[in-house]
Amino acid sequence: QVQLVESGGGLVQAGNSLRLSCVASGRTWNMIRMGWFRQAPGKEREFVSAINWSDGRTTYADSMKGRFAISRDKAKNTVYLQMNSLKPEDTAVYYCAARLGVDRDFGSWGQGTQVTVSS
Repeated sequence: QVQLVESGGGLVQAGNSLRLSCVASGRTWNMIRMGWFRQAPGKEREFVSAINWSDGRTTYADSMKGRFAISRDKAKNTVYLQMNSLKPEDTAVYYCAARLGVDRDFGSWGQGTQVTVSS
């Protein structure tokens, strides 16, 4: 397991930007993939984006392509989510997750950071 701490959430107006950060600690040498998920009130958690830790290859949910960008800083064990052109429907708790080499899927999760987009 790794420990994940997110930051960077807050209240913004529609059309503005936010950058989320997630710092990993613990068994970071075994991380193979990190990602962002979100959960809006009354909805199920949904995938936002993920990045391969080794080669930086990225994937995005279709609805986030072109507005969100994921990146990582391996030296800082940190993954970022740059969110641009935010919409009220982007309001959610955003969670960072990590997949280790022994995991079948994302097995380590952060506590989440709230993003609220006002219209």
